[in-house]
Amino acid sequence: MVLLHVKHGDESQFLLETTGNTSIEDLTLAVTRIYNGRLKVQRVCAGLTDEQIEDLKLKDEWAEKCIPSGGSVFKKDEIGRRNGHAPNEKMKQVLKATMEEAKALISKKQVQANVYVNMDMVKDALDQLRGAVMIVYPMGLPPYDPIRMEFEDKEDLSGTHAALEVIEEPEAQLWWAAKELKRTNRLSDYVGKNEKTKIIVKIQKKGQGAPAREPVISNEEHKQMMLYYYKRQEELKKLEENDDDSCLDSEWADSRALKRHFHGVKDIKWRPR
Repeated sequence: MVLLHVKHGDESQFLLETTGNTSIEDLTLAVTRIYNGRLKVQRVCAGLTDEQIEDLKLKDEWAEKCIPSGGSVFKKDEIGRRNGHAPNEKMKQVLKATMEEAKALISKKQVQANVYVNMDMVKDALDQLRGAVMIVYPMGLPPYDPIRMEFEDKEDLSGTHAALEVIEEPEAQLWWAAKELKRTNRLSDYVGKNEKTKIIVKIQKKGQGAPAREPVISNEEHKQMMLYYYKRQEELKKLEENDDDSCLDSEWADSRALKRHFHGVKDIKWRPR
């Protein structure tokens, strides 16, 4: 399997398994659907945002129809979209626990845990959330409720920050090593026939140009190099202060010390057998 580390900009999104024989057309669609699906899960979990405020100024005919299971606790909705009949504490915990599970399934932390994500996992997260909402609101949500609209794929994100994050399938492009992966090709045309390859792929909208290349060294390697040179500077200061040759035996004086440090072969001693 070819292993993909999918990023958007410099931010890791998820890991995906595929094969070199996969067409870039199918791969682009798969990556885009998972990417957008994860955004949907996040929007459902987050609920309403300030950008989605809409003052209807109408009598809520659904107020007596959509009562939470076990009764409601009145809590004024400061942004004016819902009627304030919030679930009781028990039902609130059902929603909260389900949201945590759903977010964990599609979390960016899955990259660090080396867990590969697929569309079935995204659908599972949405199904968990849909089931929890049905438990809390057995009579269903009003047609205009943003959560119901998300579940029915009728959400209107126009004018919101969320709309800027979504990448429509026809507008999606995949890039690797500053090369656009053309939809008419296959993945093997770029990475060869080695099915044990792992590459970093970036998804973005058409017309944005080539994304920034990945840094040659990682942040951790950069920190280690900075620490090494800091220690070397400290040794140089001591040498100037002492004005003698005693520091010539120090590690910093060895021109090959840095190379051995990163290869993990420092402090090797040779003895006759």
